[in-house]
Amino acid sequence: MVQLATRLLRLRYLVLGSAVGGGYTAKKTYDEWKDMIPDMSEYKWIVPDFLRELNESIDLEKLSKVLPDAEELAKLLPDLAKIGENFSFLKSLISGVIVFREVTEATGLHELLERKSSGEPASEDSDETAVLEELVLTQQQIRQQQEEEEEAPKVPADNPAQHKRQAADKEKVDQLQEELLRTQLKYQRMLERLEKENKDLRKEVLLKDDKGIHKRKVKKSPIDMYSEVLDILSDYDSNYNTQDQLPRVVVVGDQSAGKTSVLEMIAQARIFPRGSGEMMTRSPVKVTLSEGPHHVAMFKDSTREFDLTKEDDLAALRDEIEVRMRKSVKDGQTVSTETISLSVKGPGIQRMVLVDLPGVISTVTTGMAADTKETIFSISRAYMQNPNAIILCIQDGSMDAERSIVTDLVSQMDPQGKRTIFVLTKVDLAEKNLASPTRIQQIVEGKLFPMKALGYFAVVTGKGSSSESIDAIKDYEEDFFESSALLKNGMLKPHQVTTKNLSLAVSDCFWKMVSESVEQQADAFKASRFNLETEWKNNYPRLRELDRNELFEKAKNEILDEVITLTQVTPKHWEAILQKKLWERVHTHVIENIYLPAAQTADSGTFNTTVDIKLKQWTDKQLPRKGLEVAWEALQEEFTRYVSENKGKDQDDIFDRLKEAVKEESIKRHKWNEQAEESLRVIQHNALEDRSISDKPQWDAAIHFMEETLETRLKDTETVIEDMVGPGWKQRWMYWKSRSPEQHIHNETKNELERMLKLHEDHTAYLANDEVTTVRKNLEARGVDVDPILIKDTWHQLYRRNFLQRAISHCNLCRRGFHYYQRDFQDSELDCHDVVLFWRIQRTLGITANTLRQQLTNMEVRRLEKNVKEVLEDFAEDSEKKGQLITGRRVQLAEDLKKVREIQEKLDAFIEALHKDK
Repeated sequence: MVQLATRLLRLRYLVLGSAVGGGYTAKKTYDEWKDMIPDMSEYKWIVPDFLRELNESIDLEKLSKVLPDAEELAKLLPDLAKIGENFSFLKSLISGVIVFREVTEATGLHELLERKSSGEPASEDSDETAVLEELVLTQQQIRQQQEEEEEAPKVPADNPAQHKRQAADKEKVDQLQEELLRTQLKYQRMLERLEKENKDLRKEVLLKDDKGIHKRKVKKSPIDMYSEVLDILSDYDSNYNTQDQLPRVVVVGDQSAGKTSVLEMIAQARIFPRGSGEMMTRSPVKVTLSEGPHHVAMFKDSTREFDLTKEDDLAALRDEIEVRMRKSVKDGQTVSTETISLSVKGPGIQRMVLVDLPGVISTVTTGMAADTKETIFSISRAYMQNPNAIILCIQDGSMDAERSIVTDLVSQMDPQGKRTIFVLTKVDLAEKNLASPTRIQQIVEGKLFPMKALGYFAVVTGKGSSSESIDAIKDYEEDFFESSALLKNGMLKPHQVTTKNLSLAVSDCFWKMVSESVEQQADAFKASRFNLETEWKNNYPRLRELDRNELFEKAKNEILDEVITLTQVTPKHWEAILQKKLWERVHTHVIENIYLPAAQTADSGTFNTTVDIKLKQWTDKQLPRKGLEVAWEALQEEFTRYVSENKGKDQDDIFDRLKEAVKEESIKRHKWNEQAEESLRVIQHNALEDRSISDKPQWDAAIHFMEETLETRLKDTETVIEDMVGPGWKQRWMYWKSRSPEQHIHNETKNELERMLKLHEDHTAYLANDEVTTVRKNLEARGVDVDPILIKDTWHQLYRRNFLQRAISHCNLCRRGFHYYQRDFQDSELDCHDVVLFWRIQRTLGITANTLRQQLTNMEVRRLEKNVKEVLEDFAEDSEKKGQLITGRRVQLAEDLKKVREIQEKLDAFIEALHKDK
């Protein structure tokens, strides 16, 4: 503590250093002198916390009062007599001692002066001392030369001796000015070296904090907090009427103007993909710059850190940015509006948020979408129309200014130039190629074209090689301006050149804009939050504010609970619905293709042979496949029933679309076990081979099954006949209905055929040709003209009805035939082999249903449950899908509330941190 107090008591040397630095600009006004010094105010963001705590505990104003008088200080420098005159002005600046401390901390000048005054060995500081003395000596010589010119007696203008003397004096002044410029550059390099040393020291402090040496809570830096707010706003639903007017630095420029190179110089790393003349920036890239102990980069949605000091990581980062850009571009498009968010940290990096936009083009070339030019203009306008956005306008100095497009675009968005910083790149090429260097001066003074700006800068971003390192580019830029006639001849001012001065100016402008506008934006979001909360209370007072993701999780749990209930379905229920569905699917084939053809045979032996052949064909070709189809339909229906059925007042209809989509996608993905069909065929073959009815209940059940089936077919047949012949006499008289001409013909045909059927009850299933002719002639005799095909169709239905009626009567006779069946119907006229057929079919249906039920409960239900989980996981990762399936004003309102609250809370935390930092 004593050593620290001793260093603070040497504060007078700060004044000495500032006076020495200002001595060589004594000829200039204070405002001009201030412009010559780089703006170091941003270094307050990177001063270690313990210095701020020290500032709170030590009253610096009292220290300023005990400073020595001007006379005492002047005695220390006998060669600088003019310092006493300036001391009263300099001492008035001590009221802003915090700003002086920031500058001296950034430059390391106080260390130089302290070592000099304390008599420490000068082996390491001899260069700095020599530069200061040379600077003061040169300034004195220039002042002395100017005083001699003023005191010299006036002579006529046409005096040759006077012209010669003036020329010599001018040459001497030019030499002194050039020497002064060289000295300034030396002093600038000295400051940069000291800044580098200071940066290394800060890095060590940050690393110690990283390792936990300073036991204090790690907090996010203000720039990181601010960047999080911008990230949230970039994801915010644009349909909601809340405009984002928070500041960020928008980097715009013509294609290949060096826009990306400038951004890389500010970030101090070659982080962007590069191409020769082709469009590389295909979507906006938000870069958050901040200070940290390590030079690293990281994407917003990733945890991977790219070490920017390693070429492999740099190459990987460039590849990743290019991949993300191409993924963001939709099919048929060239550029995208989707923002890629990236953060870059490193020692000494100026803290700000920049957005690199696609370069403005004048012509759409081959391979580009037709609307590429308009899309780029639209993206640029969208970012620049923010009244608090700082526009960093990049123009290529190596091309004619008249060919630039971006300047007109920027002038439209910021006519007064209150938030625009103009940057002229490739100045080295411009100086070499331009016939009139004063054209560059006109550009950086804003006189060549009507675009206005806060500041104008000229930079050099390398020799055009993608393999150049940032340090090599800095050295090249420094060497160029050191020898450039633009700086020597006063066309450019020292504070207008180098990307370093540019980054300081942009950072200063950025934070000034943030300080002026962030509280107003926070108030706007507070008002939005109040309106949204009021709307929710009025419309949904009894519901929790669940956003889309929370609603999806709730629906997901409901769906999984409903799927689990499938495992609780009883075996009896499964077998009942399976057997019912299977019989509905196959009963037509059984009656029409198996039973009726076999029943037309003459004896029981032929009947049984026909049945066996047809049953085997049926089992080989159709029955197993039909069984699997029925099982799959049953599973779908049960799954749909459990997922879709209402469960009282707790059921939320907002999930209906999601549940339906999950059901459809799960069923679509489900595939039945392919081996099940073959194993089922074997089981069905074995079941149909059995003809042994073991007891009377099974016999009665078979008769009941047969009787129900035949009665159902009889009803269907009678319905067909009624439709053919039209309404009967009762319906015609009571309900005033009538027959159509076609129905009249069918009715006459039916009457004629019924008379023939009564005469021949054992008639076969088909009419002979002579019988058809006889019927037709009989009808013609009664004045009815009928087609032979109509006669056959009508006969088919009438014969079916007659056959089914006799078959049902036969069922009643067979009820007492079990005893005869056991004796194989020997010594009996009763033949009930058709009952045995229906028993075999019924038993096969039961065994098939049981087999399918086992497969359902043991395998398919669990596989379906797995499919549902996979579908839900896929939907959870697809934000667009969730937006389509969970919709409505309630959902959107909850989403807006969540976002606005989060933005407001983060803005409030950022504002609090900003005030503490001040």
